[in-house]
Amino acid sequence: MPPKRWTIVDSTRDRSYRVFSLRTDRALSPRTGRAYDFFILESRPWVNVIPLTPNRQVVMIQQYRHGIRDITLEIPGGIIEPEDTPAGAAIRELREETGYRGGELVDLGCVYPNPAIQSNLCHTFLAKNVVPAGDQAMDEKEDIEVVLHPLGDIPRLIREGSITHSLVIVAFYRFFMEYLPVSRI
Repeated sequence: MPPKRWTIVDSTRDRSYRVFSLRTDRALSPRTGRAYDFFILESRPWVNVIPLTPNRQVVMIQQYRHGIRDITLEIPGGIIEPEDTPAGAAIRELREETGYRGGELVDLGCVYPNPAIQSNLCHTFLAKNVVPAGDQAMDEKEDIEVVLHPLGDIPRLIREGSITHSLVIVAFYRFFMEYLPVSRI
């Protein structure tokens, strides 16, 4: 028998931070009838963008991530602001974090980053034929280095552990497994 939806008895926003809010849901188990508390991180939706130059270089970024206290190799991305569409946020984040702008933007789909404790979606786009368009426009809390990697090196970078951010790996999965086989770049 498939699982059933839980009944929400109470929902309270406990605290709000800049990039997320903490919500507590009290819900009844359809199996046991007992109530339990669940803690949810509410956030605006996110966006990732795979920027690809005309000569098939992926424009990537390296930055320090406080959660793991280390530097990661990623693709540009960030929060979709209230005034943004997902595509508009992809264009904005690409320009701000890398100084590049692109031609055609292709929607590669979206995923829930961690539906057990988070409520938001992450949208992924491919930006084809990106070119340098000026300096980066980082905010005061960002320190980003732009690096280019040949598209053909991405599977190796994932396998060897150079790319470890799960949403970046999912983005490349969508690109290689779902987009690339049916399209010409």
